[in-house]
Amino acid sequence: MSTPEPEPTHSAQEQVLAALKQSQDAVIRAVETWSDAVARLPRPNVEVPAFAKDLPKPEEIIESTFDFAQKVLDAQREFARNVLKAAMQKHDDETPTEE
Repeated sequence: MSTPEPEPTHSAQEQVLAALKQSQDAVIRAVETWSDAVARLPRPNVEVPAFAKDLPKPEEIIESTFDFAQKVLDAQREFARNVLKAAMQKHDDETPTEE
């Protein structure tokens, strides 16, 4: 359940996300350039250790890391909601008494 953001907050978030995307695109272009340059180098004659086949693939590491990060973020969101609910419940329970 998502609540609408106030306009200044939404605008700032959009600007941050646009800047993030722009910097990510620049990094991807740099990595592509680096990868192309490295691909032209002669390959060293190195034997890959036998245990290397048992290591997780880079894609698997990315997926499991971001899956875990999402679980942490979800838990933090639920925690923040519960803290707010607990704080508001105490506040709502305190009704002013008339003297």
